[in-house]
Amino acid sequence: MIHIAETVAVGSVEEFLDAEDRDRLAAMMKDFLNEEARLRFGSQRATSIHEIPGHSNQQAMAVYEPAGRIEVPRIPDKAEDLLQHAFDRARPALSRVMPSITACRPWTYVEYGPSQHITGHLDGIAPDPLAWPRQIAGISVVIHEAETGGAFYVESTSSDRLWNARLDHDAQGHGYADGMWLAHDGADHSADWYTAMPRTRWSVSPAPGTALLYGSQLTHGTEPVTRGRVAKFISWLIAEKDQG
Repeated sequence: MIHIAETVAVGSVEEFLDAEDRDRLAAMMKDFLNEEARLRFGSQRATSIHEIPGHSNQQAMAVYEPAGRIEVPRIPDKAEDLLQHAFDRARPALSRVMPSITACRPWTYVEYGPSQHITGHLDGIAPDPLAWPRQIAGISVVIHEAETGGAFYVESTSSDRLWNARLDHDAQGHGYADGMWLAHDGADHSADWYTAMPRTRWSVSPAPGTALLYGSQLTHGTEPVTRGRVAKFISWLIAEKDQG
């Protein structure tokens, strides 16, 4: 049973990756991202993990990552295995704050250089929130910090404009707790209603190897990097339909 609190929550898993894990992942990505690959997944990239209905890939990228970034949606298998093992280790801690989570989607590697960032947005539960599986939260873990800038943030709001519908009829029959609210689609900087909505920003400074959790109906983004580069892995924690 998915509760709205899970989808607007923030959390952390300290020591999600230890120093050895981070060094191994950094070495794997250094080997993978040769000069040609850095161009292919960076300035020459024509696709994005973010989509905006009615917009092209290039238009979506201009909204979400206006100064670009390196984005690798399929990372090396050994890196994927290491991160999935880290998720498995963290499941007891995750289940206390987001008990509906059953799995972690494949991980994506992203890297930001000077002036690069991701604009504030919601990931959303699903294009059809009554379908399965459902995104409960995002997860990110940094393996290399920028010298300055690049901080991760979430934004809260009390505005009614964020919310589209309340499931008053048979919420539990659809796998949600009673009174579940669903956010509007298109909660990103392509929508005037979203950019005009008042929000309060909360920035974080996690210890190395800490995984950050952010609900799928919570605005999140990053500040522009001012010096150096940020390298991190991101994924999405999902609830799958109970087959029992």
